[in-house]
This record gives sequence, structure tokens and C-alpha cells, in this order.
Amino acid sequence: MAPGIPAAMERPHFIGIGGAGMSGIAKILTQRGAKVAGSDAKESGTAEALRALGATVHIGHAAGHLADDASCVVVSSAIRADNPELVRAAELSIPVVHRSDALASLMGGLRAIAVAGTHGKTTTTSMLAVALSELNLDPSYAIGGDLAGPGTNAAHGEGQIFVAEADESDRSFQKYDPEVAIVLNVELDHHANYASMDEIYESFETFAGKIVPDGTLVIAADQPGAVELTERVRALSSVKVVTYGESETADVRVHKVTPRGLTSEVTVILNGKYLTFTVSVPGRHYAHNAVAALAAGVALGIPAHNLASALGKYTGVKRRLQLKGEAAGVQVIDSYAHHPTEMTADLEAMRGAASDARLLVVFQPHLFSRTQELGAEMGQALALADASVVLDIYPAREDPIPGITSDLIIDAARSAGADVTAVHDKAAVPEAIAGMAKPGDLVLTMGAGDVTDLGPQILDHLSS
Repeated sequence: MAPGIPAAMERPHFIGIGGAGMSGIAKILTQRGAKVAGSDAKESGTAEALRALGATVHIGHAAGHLADDASCVVVSSAIRADNPELVRAAELSIPVVHRSDALASLMGGLRAIAVAGTHGKTTTTSMLAVALSELNLDPSYAIGGDLAGPGTNAAHGEGQIFVAEADESDRSFQKYDPEVAIVLNVELDHHANYASMDEIYESFETFAGKIVPDGTLVIAADQPGAVELTERVRALSSVKVVTYGESETADVRVHKVTPRGLTSEVTVILNGKYLTFTVSVPGRHYAHNAVAALAAGVALGIPAHNLASALGKYTGVKRRLQLKGEAAGVQVIDSYAHHPTEMTADLEAMRGAASDARLLVVFQPHLFSRTQELGAEMGQALALADASVVLDIYPAREDPIPGITSDLIIDAARSAGADVTAVHDKAAVPEAIAGMAKPGDLVLTMGAGDVTDLGPQILDHLSS
């Protein structure tokens, strides 16, 4: 058996290996010496990166891609039961392992930090990965996005710390046993899996209950859902709870967030002492993510002043207010925001970073179920922009829902006084935005789907 690899993971086959969560686990296993194979729907830079590490990556899904001697088949909740490789696995009696179980097996024997919450997981996990690496602690990490510096979403480190983004969407975060768990916020989302806030709270309570004895829950002191969860956890558990935020009762108190263009300066009060450091992305919510990372590191015994300095080395995550470029005096920035709270936070951050600029948004709704439940709130968020273009819904893993279209968002946005245009042909967006934009404007491509592809195309049209 290869060192550091569970026996079931020696020859894994990943269905959907190019996905953000799946590819990270595949990378770590490859770096540990496993014989990794898998398939994905289309060619990508991620597929090439995995091949460069030694993995076998097939394009398209077919029964023949699955080797007879595979030790397991790894799937995410997005893989449908009729996938030909999954059907073939059943015929060969090859064990099927959920992505979360695979990730949990990689954390065994290490000091795990699991980062959860409806928003901000990728950023906070990334901040920790960068800071711990800067301190030469050589962590392993698995993140739902690529770090702007190293340009990867996962790595196997020789140190004792494993930092992982913990996904609540399908309850899979309940599989982990962290020493430190972070909960950034608790809101209703993932409507295909959760019918109510009570179900959300129960799921997060179970996650918090998996913290190892003498472990720590780091949780927001300002966000209502997190405050409710804190009360529930304190009533049921002996886990140490550390709160952070602007509340006067917070254990790690955010004293001040000062905008510095596209960065922020953050001052916190920790153990009665003031500590100031820089965050490389604008906006109060990103500053709070950094403070959560600081509190988690301190819970592991890392000196606060060392960690604060190292957090200043974080340079961002792809798609989290990532500057794609500038042309004709117009900056184009990419945002992964797809929930109304995230949209509002990113739009407010951009307003604060460049208060004199016009803000133009290209928004692509993500999932029919999310649009059905939150379309009105998405439209209200777009009222923060000077003008918006709204695309058709990106379906991802979902089938259409009758009557649910982008019009739900557009109607709500117009009711809130927003200047909104519906564009059904994505290919027409770059020219339309280039015609609208003037020197000094900011253009924000926003959404969790393929709207990110439009940034470079908009820049090309602005340059021509």
C-alpha cells in the first residue's frame, strides 16, 4: 500500500474528475502516490493539470473508461444513477465512495480545519492555506477554487494540518471530524436538499457535533443564523466556542475595517490587544473571512501576530472579485456570487472600493431551484449596480422547472428601480457591454456558471 493512502484509495476512478471538489481530492491522492484515473464531460485546464501529475483523464463518460482493477469509484452528488461508469461499477462490484468520504479519509491522523457556511468557504479556506504555507507549516488543503498565487485548489503537504472546505449543500460536511470547525454564516440555500431553516440548523448542529473532543468551533457573532446556531451548540455540546465579528461580545472583535482601494486594512481586538493586518480583497465580508481564519489558526496554537502577518500574503482566489484585466479605461472583474447575500456583499465591496465609478453587471442565475426561491432577492441585489445584463439560468445539474426563468429576477430588479436588460444569447454580451462601458467604469461578471468566460471576451471588444 502506498504511504499515506487508504487501501480503498490506491486506484480510484473519479466520475467528474474536473470538478472543483473532485479534482482537489484527485490531486492530493496523485501526489501521495495513488494511481488515479477518471473522466469528465469536457477538456479543461484542470484535466491537463491532473495529467501532468500522472493521473489518467478521459473526456466523456463511457463504461470502458473504468478499469476492471479500480479500487473504488468516487462520485459527487451531481452524478446521476444512469452514468455509464457508475452502472459499470455496479456490474464489477467496485465500491462507490462519495467525494466527502474520500476527503475524510485523507484527513485521517491530521489536525483538520473544516470551513463551513453558506458563503465565504472558499475564500476563508484559501486564506488559511496561504497563511499556513507562508509560516512554513506545509499544510495539505482542499478548496473549491484555485488560489491566485499557487494556481491550484489542492495540495498534499508534509505538515500536520489539513484545511478543507466543508460543503453543506448535500450534508456531506457531516462526514468530517475536525479539530477546528469554522461556521461563517447559516442561511437557507440548496433548496433541492433543504426544505426549511430548521433542517439547515439540524445539519449544521450535526457538523458541529463532529468536532473532536477538546476541539473548537469558530463562529460568526454578527450573522443571525450563526448566532442561533451558537445558542443551539452551546446548549448541547461541550465544544469550545470562539466567536468573531463586530459584536462587542465577540471573542475576536473586528474593531475597524478601512478600505484601501482594492484591499482593506483590518484591526481586531484579541485577548485585549489590538492587531492590524492587510486583506488583499475589498469589502467587509472578506475582512470577516480573514478574521475567522485568524481565530482558527490561533485555536490550533499558532501565534496571532505571526498568522496576521502571513494572512497579508493572501492574494485572492480565482472568481472571488478577481481582476481579469483593463481595456479602454474599463476594469473587468469576475465574481462567483450567486446567492443574494453574496451578490449584495460583492456589489457593496465594489462600491466601497471605487465609489466614483459606474458599476455594470453581467449576471447569470445559477440553478432553477435557487432562482425559484430567491429570484426576487437576486433582483433587489442588482439594484446596487448602475446597469445590469441578466442571462438565462445556468442549469448545472438541474432540469428546468416550468415557469421559472430569469424574468423573475428581471421583474424584481425593475421593481426596485434597477436598469436591467435581458440577453438570451450569451455570445451577444461582450459587444453589448463594450457599447455601454465608458472609461472609469467597472464591469462585474457574476454567477457560478460559465459567465466567467465572458470576461476576456469583453476585454477583447473593449480593446478593438
